[in-house]
Amino acid sequence: MSMTPPGWYPDPHAPATERWWDGTTWTQDRRPVPAAAARPAREPGGRRTRAVAVAAAGVALVAAAVTGAVVVLGEDTDSAAGTEARGGPSAPPTTTSGPDPTAVAPRPSEDPSRVTDQLNGITLPVVDGWQKAENVASADIALTTPGTYTCPYDDGLCRSGTVATRTLTGVAAGASTRTLAAQDVADAADLAYDTDAVGQRPFGGMTDHKVLVARQIAVAGRAGYLVRWKVTTAEGPGGYVQSVVFPSSVGSQSLVAVRCTLDASAGAPPLSDLDTIVKGIRPVGATAGGGGVGSSVGPT
Repeated sequence: MSMTPPGWYPDPHAPATERWWDGTTWTQDRRPVPAAAARPAREPGGRRTRAVAVAAAGVALVAAAVTGAVVVLGEDTDSAAGTEARGGPSAPPTTTSGPDPTAVAPRPSEDPSRVTDQLNGITLPVVDGWQKAENVASADIALTTPGTYTCPYDDGLCRSGTVATRTLTGVAAGASTRTLAAQDVADAADLAYDTDAVGQRPFGGMTDHKVLVARQIAVAGRAGYLVRWKVTTAEGPGGYVQSVVFPSSVGSQSLVAVRCTLDASAGAPPLSDLDTIVKGIRPVGATAGGGGVGSSVGPT
């Protein structure tokens, strides 16, 4: 096991670049080699010191004996500095403080166009106007719209859109995906537009809703069911809430719910993005295609 402390070290795969070692493995953070590291500042005893030493040698033999050592040191330092300035090789250090590049495999980079839910065995597309979730309160949230705004009712920050993935637990035997999607969209609407998990009401509460879509749909090659609501709130423009429930393609094939919320405001992404995201859900490991067989039968 490497005991090298975290820090910036030469990237074994990119000359003139440093890479961050977190103490365990390489990260994806890189930076150019700082100029100070590429050409160290000359230590005392360079060209100027040698000239003074040579002049002193002409004054007295005793001083010459002393400065003779200085002259030798000055020549060595200046020679090394000159080699560095000409871009010549420098002697490698006897020890290295960086990680052994032959013993540490670089971490593969993630696909920026998709977000992965390993637990439920699916990936989702990152469409234009959305991003992978960052700095969110819930670990279930996979995608968000960029930025936040001040909620219109309770103090706090709101987002125009979110997409979350979760495994449904405590499902009654024989419960249909239709029933579960209808239940999940109601729960999602309450949390997003009525009373959230900490008891706040960012939009002053939900006053009404209308079912826009309720239909079967294939997701990641599995038969599921999708329900979409249009909700009205006491404050703000209201929004859309959607839940699609389908069996996972991994493990025990537990039921998965993908929840989407989207404000009905002019600054929010288009409603069609919810269709695009659902149709782009794939099983982990799939390299092409959308939701699989039947995925063309989607919400309208």
